[in-house]
Amino acid sequence: MSDGRVMISTHDLPLAGALRARFDAEGYETDLVTPTERLTDSDAPTLLIVTGLDDGGSSKLAAQVVADLHLPVFAVTGDAGAIPRLGGFDEVFEPGGDLDDVVLLGRRAIERQRLRAVTGIVGQTDAMHQVLERVVQIAPVTSTVLVTGESGTGKELVARGIHALSPRRHKPFIAVNVAALSETLLESELFGHEKGAFTGAIDSRRGLFELAHGGTIFLDEIGEMPLATQTKLLRVLEQREFHRVGGEASIKVDVRIVAATNQDLRQLVAIGDFRRDLYFRLNVLGIELPALRERRADIPLLVEHFVRDASDRNDRAFPGIAPDAMQLLIDHSWPGNIRELRNLVESMVVLAPGGIIRPEDIPDEVRGVGVSLLPVSIPRGGSVGAEGAVANIRPELEFVFRTLVELRVDMDDLRREFEAYRGGTTARGVPDALLGSVSSGEIAIPAGIEIPAYVPGEQSPIVEEEPEDDVVIYRHGMTIEDMERAAIAAALHEVDGNRRMAAKLLGIGERTLYRKISRYGVDS
Repeated sequence: MSDGRVMISTHDLPLAGALRARFDAEGYETDLVTPTERLTDSDAPTLLIVTGLDDGGSSKLAAQVVADLHLPVFAVTGDAGAIPRLGGFDEVFEPGGDLDDVVLLGRRAIERQRLRAVTGIVGQTDAMHQVLERVVQIAPVTSTVLVTGESGTGKELVARGIHALSPRRHKPFIAVNVAALSETLLESELFGHEKGAFTGAIDSRRGLFELAHGGTIFLDEIGEMPLATQTKLLRVLEQREFHRVGGEASIKVDVRIVAATNQDLRQLVAIGDFRRDLYFRLNVLGIELPALRERRADIPLLVEHFVRDASDRNDRAFPGIAPDAMQLLIDHSWPGNIRELRNLVESMVVLAPGGIIRPEDIPDEVRGVGVSLLPVSIPRGGSVGAEGAVANIRPELEFVFRTLVELRVDMDDLRREFEAYRGGTTARGVPDALLGSVSSGEIAIPAGIEIPAYVPGEQSPIVEEEPEDDVVIYRHGMTIEDMERAAIAAALHEVDGNRRMAAKLLGIGERTLYRKISRYGVDS
């Protein structure tokens, strides 16, 4: 069985014969096609090579194949300067060049076409060409792969493509959604368990890693994996062995791991929710999938593909989509990416009113009617505790939330200080003599409290017990932390080091004061 089918035009018959001999030697099925022929789906090749231009300075055969069949087309012609202006050609070669280059690039194009056929990945934009080229490059090796991209961009299709083009393609491919399983169940599913390992384990059971031996295991949403399970996964990656839950014997396994996530694992590492060593062990080879809004030129191809698939599955004829309705689909931002587009197309096929789809038939959210202005979705079930702890919230949003909470606390403290400066007293009863007054951007602090002159890069000033001058001037360049440090030191000095009274003066909790004293190294 041949690896692919190559058709070569007879514009230049001697050149066509030479190319045919080269591709035959590589194991490809080849055919010659006249410039006036019209190719259909039944006899469509994997690759078309045009060996010249028609009398009008173009290639009608190439234009027909690109427009109707969406296949890669190469051109080998002496009028190479005119080819880029015509468009539709994936590669252009001079007739006197090395034909081995044509065969090499032709093999890659054929592999991309085979990958599309196996996985259903559709796309002709440069971004998708790069993704498919990357898959073709890394499929033959055994290294671990990390696939990243927004939800709905087709990460599992890429993982299946890597497996389908690899030497492991005749072995199992097992996909696991990490987020869909609890911590205990996930560990049992991945590594198996022995009889009696836990309540309900009435018999021993092999895990998915054992079942995928020799093949590929796809770990989707890897960022949701608990830390305890991450440790066991790291052992599998490094030692190629693991223990079943409740077991003592080491089990050797040969499995290629393809992981995927829609989160930023580097941020999860920074906040301690993902192991740094596991991140680097997973990210040996990386593939980043573009969002659908970044490859809008592929939307008509995707719509055509999904229409054909939905029509076949539901036995429904589809009249088509009007150009202005298609433009609405192209202009939409598609937050759900390809998954959202596929579901919309299927609903249009099933519920088509019997005529061509018009703009008014497109759902309101796609037409921009009643669109939410929120830039991100708010996760459900989140709760904020007394100390600002966040439960049931995605790690990256928790990181942002905690940062905003601390910023709000700092800004509230600063606002109260300036209200005190403006009004002479504060709502919490701090005397005027402690806070002084504000004049022309400089804060005058009364005698008894001294802040040494601030020098950028040195340690922030601390209150001295024995003042030397009546008034010390605040200087530009001091940070909010410098001011906060000085305020804490001043309050402690005012109450002779009594932290409870100092917390009352500052209007903050004792625990917050203790934390800040430790943070700033203030001596009470």
